Amino acid sequence: MKRTLIVFFLVNLILSACAPASPPTPTAAFYITPLPAVTSEPPAERATATTPPTQIDPYVFLPSVARSYRSYRVLPQKVSWQIQYTGKLDINLDVDVFNLDLFDTPLNIIEALHRRGVFVMCYFSAGSYEDWRPDSSRFPPEVLGKDMEGWPGEKWLDIRRLDLLAPIMEARLELAAQKGCDGVDPDNVDGYTHDTGFPLTYNDQITYNVFLAQAAHSRGLAIGLKNDLKQIPDLLRYFDWILNEECFTYQECNQLLPFVQAGKPVFVIEYELLPQEFCPQANQMRFNALHKNRELDAYRTDCQQFSSP
Repeated sequence: MKRTLIVFFLVNLILSACAPASPPTPTAAFYITPLPAVTSEPPAERATATTPPTQIDPYVFLPSVARSYRSYRVLPQKVSWQIQYTGKLDINLDVDVFNLDLFDTPLNIIEALHRRGVFVMCYFSAGSYEDWRPDSSRFPPEVLGKDMEGWPGEKWLDIRRLDLLAPIMEARLELAAQKGCDGVDPDNVDGYTHDTGFPLTYNDQITYNVFLAQAAHSRGLAIGLKNDLKQIPDLLRYFDWILNEECFTYQECNQLLPFVQAGKPVFVIEYELLPQEFCPQANQMRFNALHKNRELDAYRTDCQQFSSP
């Protein structure tokens, strides 16, 4: 009996050694994020059932962010906040969130806000070149497009050239992480809807914006979507909030509701409308809305604290 058991054991050992090995489990170093199936045009312009749409690759593999994802702070849906880029900085406001310029804000300001538990968003432009920034010399001429109307020294970028732009944007995200920013607010991420000087498509913008989201998250940074309303259905799951300018002025606020329905914060700024003209509706829609001057100085009227006269 003992001899039979030994023979049985040896046979099974030999068979298991000869069996094909199961494929290894992918590691975080080769993280691949599936994208929603999107067409080359915005949703309202997609092909009908009689004309099969051109699909982009349903997976975007970005080696530059192929790394373990780090945890990051998640904001509740309703918060008080301030955004200030010009004038004497006033950090004494009793708010939950401060949106400040990545380059211009000293480290000690961010540290002081953190001691009070304030969430710090750091702003930079991801879709345009600004000739006054300290890293402006890193942008090669071939990625610089048309001037941005109304913004001297600023040009649109060819976001299709991730090979050239990714290292620059990653360096900015590294700076944000080093300074202790909790999240980033990349601007001008809807270039495909503007006259940039490049034939940018809907899919070009999706690819670029997903790159930004993945690159931020991989560094432990939350990230918001700036404007870019038409791409919300395809980008909602990649971004942690949305910040929109003047949706009440242009009567497009309903497009922000998917973020509300997903439990994510919606930040709105109005410049021209008076607070009494939009605050009641903003509060009803569960937006975090402010009335600001266009130069984004210290002035603010918080809709959550606004009482109609």
